[in-house]
Amino acid sequence: MTDRDPLPDPVLDPAAMRKQYRADGLTEEDLATHPMDQFARWFEDAARATLHGTLYEPNAMVVSTADATGRPSSRTVLMKQFDTDGFVFYTNYDSRKARDLAENPHVSLLFPWHPLARQIVVTGIARRTGRDETTAYFRSRPHGSQLGAWASAQSTVIASRAELDTAYAELEARYPEDEQVPVPPHWGGFRVAPETIEFWQGRHNRLHDRLRYTARPNGTWKVDRLGP
Repeated sequence: MTDRDPLPDPVLDPAAMRKQYRADGLTEEDLATHPMDQFARWFEDAARATLHGTLYEPNAMVVSTADATGRPSSRTVLMKQFDTDGFVFYTNYDSRKARDLAENPHVSLLFPWHPLARQIVVTGIARRTGRDETTAYFRSRPHGSQLGAWASAQSTVIASRAELDTAYAELEARYPEDEQVPVPPHWGGFRVAPETIEFWQGRHNRLHDRLRYTARPNGTWKVDRLGP
């Protein structure tokens, strides 16, 4: 903006946007011993908020990768499983994220649960899931999503939407609802084994609670409080 520009509309001005977060916080005594148990607690809260219409897609997470030269990229994907070994998502192995992970397996995940004034930030190593695990998940997907995994050459330049729709229509004719769709060889899962997991709880006056688990070599976890 220049000196002659009118004052910005406060409704549209990012600098004027303010929200006080919740007063109840997160203490070290609140935490589970294992971070994935703590994640399960918060994920249940997020899932219940979804049932009440206050949060959308609690399993949506931002996946950030970097290629061999360190150039980063981020996108939102759906987490499809979590357990003590980490977090699982599925993708086209020819996509940009998968190509990045083939060169540099270090990854960051972010669960942005804004209506709860919570975030979870994960750093770790991503490795491909086995084909049996991938096949089992692929079979659980809706028929249309199975066809979509074949129709889309993810992250590549395409001429038009019509090209994509035509590819899908051809697959739909080839594999009707009552016919099994084969698992694409170029499609599968990644499991992110966490090295750190940070639980972020918004507090008044931007004095947020940030508690971070860090994996120790012996399999236990250290917890540190971080400045907001």
